[in-house]
Amino acid sequence: MLRRRTYPLPRQSEGAVVTSPLALLGGPPVISEAAPHFSWPPLTEETSIAILDQLDEGISIYDRSGVIARLEDALQHYFGARYAILASSGTAALYSMHAACGIGPGDEVIVPAYTFFATATPLLHLGATPVLADCDTNGNLDPIDVPRRITERTKAIVVTHMWGMPAQIRRLKTVADAFGLLLLEDASHAHGASIGEKKLGTFGQAAAFSMNGPKPLSAGEGGFILTDDEQVYHRVLLHGQYNRRCRNEIPAHSDLSRYAVTGMGLKHRIHPLAAALALEQLSHLDDYLAGRHRIAEHIHDELQREPGLTITWHEPHTRPAWYGLTILYDSEFFDDVPVERFHAALQAEGCHEFDRPGSTCPLNLLPLFQEPGPLFPAFTGKLAYAAGDYPRAEELHHTTLKLPVWHRDEDLPLVDRYIEALYKVITHHADLKG
Repeated sequence: MLRRRTYPLPRQSEGAVVTSPLALLGGPPVISEAAPHFSWPPLTEETSIAILDQLDEGISIYDRSGVIARLEDALQHYFGARYAILASSGTAALYSMHAACGIGPGDEVIVPAYTFFATATPLLHLGATPVLADCDTNGNLDPIDVPRRITERTKAIVVTHMWGMPAQIRRLKTVADAFGLLLLEDASHAHGASIGEKKLGTFGQAAAFSMNGPKPLSAGEGGFILTDDEQVYHRVLLHGQYNRRCRNEIPAHSDLSRYAVTGMGLKHRIHPLAAALALEQLSHLDDYLAGRHRIAEHIHDELQREPGLTITWHEPHTRPAWYGLTILYDSEFFDDVPVERFHAALQAEGCHEFDRPGSTCPLNLLPLFQEPGPLFPAFTGKLAYAAGDYPRAEELHHTTLKLPVWHRDEDLPLVDRYIEALYKVITHHADLKG
């Protein structure tokens, strides 16, 4: 257990008035090293060798061969899925997943109000209406709120596992099955996370993952889709792979085979160098997750009894991916010091990795979901969410402080200084009211 230090007022220079040890108010910061204090993915000599070897092997792959086949095979084995299809980004993966599942004009799809916007934006391109539902206390889709959003036009429920924390996916699957709806997963934050022995991304009809830079499994930029459904697999190929892959993998007896050359006219192929990076990273993913879990438990043990702060935590039978560790701030406990002021004090102490999420937010706060008409004329007057529509999601978003989760034992001294800085701001929070 860390011991709280006392912070006397710093020595004042002539003419200066220092009223608090807080760095925001003139005191010395706890951490003086320049940012960033966290970088991802871990790049080693093995990583460089994998990339250089791929440069020699080839930098353009048109079918399921080489590093593309090796990575898709590895993903299928790791997740226990029948099919894995690589894509150029998580957004492209979501787009292909929605399209392959037959979502189109006139359909409604229930999505979390609190998520990254790419969970829902591909639906607009497909002519489907995203119907927002509020979140639970972990920031994930609330299975209690979903049924009242269902209409005769509802086609699917999409679940996001926010910051790598497993959603109530089994309860949501029960709802989907009861209403005859597709259950789809946006597992972009949740590589390797699981409920019991079953990995996230394998509970529904299909799942989409991002492999953007900071994701637990990173390709620098990339994504993939998982499914056990052969028809969904073929349609994913047609949506963004086309020609050689489709000709090789869609059987001639299939009704879809005649579209193999053109597919749907889009290209979502991942770059082979990105695939090489992801394949090398995948071999270490479970070790990285185990390290993140140790660090997350250390932070939790230090802060769980701290009044005014609530760490988002998981059920005993679940394993998060710890894409981020979120802490909910109770301004009332801290004498109504606004979260913005508290966060600024943490930043001034050198805690540059303490974040307040921005673009990942309640979708009803974004202009695209309030007035989509200028970009999507077909939705003029049909989609008009507003601030205040999803109070739980908005309150949770407003009060969230987020940390990355380090994975190495040698990161612990830095983590402890982050905790020390947090204690310092907590102890002197009243100074922030001036």
